[in-house]
Amino acid sequence: MSFDPKQFRKVVDAVIYGLDPSLATPGAVNLVLGTCAQESKFGTYLRQLGGGPALGVFQMEPETFDWLRETYRVKWPELSDRHAIELVWDLRLAIIMCRLRYLPDSKPIPAADDLPGLARYYKRIYNTHLGAATPEQFVDNYKRYVGVAG
Repeated sequence: MSFDPKQFRKVVDAVIYGLDPSLATPGAVNLVLGTCAQESKFGTYLRQLGGGPALGVFQMEPETFDWLRETYRVKWPELSDRHAIELVWDLRLAIIMCRLRYLPDSKPIPAADDLPGLARYYKRIYNTHLGAATPEQFVDNYKRYVGVAG
């Protein structure tokens, strides 16, 4: 079972806006929604299938979580005492960490309606060249679980 796309979009938008309004662009919101669609079939899985380390609806690995926490704990002190396992049950934390994963990149996030661009951005930053996901899978899963980008 996955999230309702309209409800989850509102949650993602509110969480990111509450963290920092400048981070809540339409493209960023769609990127986070697409990441969830690709990584966990839009909330279907909370732990990586096959016993891997990835956690939560964005399937973030603990090492990545720890790196982001250390990188951003001064700007967002609420992250200081958080732990990767919390990604399984704390949706707000999971959304924040997903958004922060894209923050260090120097290139701008593609426009909200540029689904192929969002897919390539996801692949380059979140899944990397080592990951199994493809931009085409991202686009397909976005359309399947989220709907039309824009």
